Formats: sequence, structure tokens, C-alpha cells
Amino acid sequence: MINRPDTNAQRLKRHKRVRGKISGTPERPRLNVFRSNTNIYAQVIDDVTGKTLASASSLEKGFEGKGSDCEAAKKVGLAVAERAKAAGIETVVFDRGGYVYHGRVQALAEGAREGGLQF
Repeated sequence: MINRPDTNAQRLKRHKRVRGKISGTPERPRLNVFRSNTNIYAQVIDDVTGKTLASASSLEKGFEGKGSDCEAAKKVGLAVAERAKAAGIETVVFDRGGYVYHGRVQALAEGAREGGLQF
């Protein structure tokens, strides 16, 4: 049997390292991304108070399409940007969650930028 690395443990290690450097403030909260095999989730978080200010995911009621493709990620990015703007948030710090900035994570970021968030 081939000894393979635990990819999720490696991702969590990267995420922990990045979170040591990135933190969300009330003026500039953190846009966090979580990607599973079937869905994608995004949250705008104020780390000072520990509160989620806005969120969106491909699991929500009324979401059109598959949750596991780039098109869905872009829709989630647009949705989280719209909800963040409604909460009065213009700029965020992007936290890719230890994932490579490619594919669905990149599509979500581009959707959030199209929705009006700056990062």
C-alpha cells in the first residue's frame, strides 16, 4: 500500500498558518471560503467580536444548479457580496482557507468582486 499524505491535514496546516497573519476587523472583515466535494460556502466574519456578518452557500433553498462547479461558486460569490453590501461592508480581507487560489475558489472571489466587494 502506498503511503499518501493527508491532504485535508495539509490544508488545515496552511489555513492555520495564514490565519496567524490574517484577521477580520469591524472595518474590514474576513471573507472566508470553505469548499467541500459537493458544495461551496462563504462567510464574512468579524474576528474581533467573533460574529458572522453575512454568508452564502450552494446549499441554500432556491439555489439553481450544481453546487460543485465554478458557475455555482461564482453565484455564491455574488450572493455573499450582495448580503455584505446590505450589511454596509465594502472592503474585506480574502481568506482562501488553505485552498489553492484556482478553480472554484477563484470563481467565488471573482463573483464577490463583481458583486462590489473590494479586496
